[in-house]
Amino acid sequence: MRILLAEDDETLQRGLLAVLGKAGHQTVIASTGSHADTLLSSEKFDLLILDLGLPLMDGIEVLERLRRRRGGLPVLILSARDRMLDRVRGLDSGADDYMTKPFELSEFEARVRALLRRGQGVNFLLGRLQWSWDLREASVDGEVLELSRHEVALLEAMIKSPGRVVAKNAMAIALGDDEGVAAGDNMVEVYIHRLRRKLVHATVEIRTVRGLGYRLVSTEREG
Repeated sequence: MRILLAEDDETLQRGLLAVLGKAGHQTVIASTGSHADTLLSSEKFDLLILDLGLPLMDGIEVLERLRRRRGGLPVLILSARDRMLDRVRGLDSGADDYMTKPFELSEFEARVRALLRRGQGVNFLLGRLQWSWDLREASVDGEVLELSRHEVALLEAMIKSPGRVVAKNAMAIALGDDEGVAAGDNMVEVYIHRLRRKLVHATVEIRTVRGLGYRLVSTEREG
């Protein structure tokens, strides 16, 4: 999943970046409210983790501007503001969840998983391929496929847009490192080839759209 972390504390940034990276997510950092607002208006994310005390634009304003654009993006507030009034205001402004600092990382991870499930739906089915958003796990007829983390990243990117073309550069970003540095085209092609071999019995196919990217389609009706 692609997560926007709007947080200006550099120590907390590094800690949460490591936690989210370990879970397989790509995290983009915004250290000011205005930067977060710009990213939210121009890019696609699966979750916003939002500090309220951001410089240049308060987190509540970032949230309200997001909701005025009718964005249904799940939002988790992380804030040192622990008064009931602050929590109520955050939730009333459109947040889905609210955690006060300091917090336990295990609880943070659980809340992130819950919000991502809520945003994406628990399961996805195409042909005989089933995907669990909770476990980030693919199976065919109930048998779990053994996929590397790179193969999981590519499959997840296509599952989020079934039947539609996923640009090759988006695939490269999905394979990128925790700092957001994209992988090379050759790496994308290598892992697409490996993933195709593992999906041979799933009645789905990864099709190359020359000059554009790849798309995941069902082959059941073609049989």
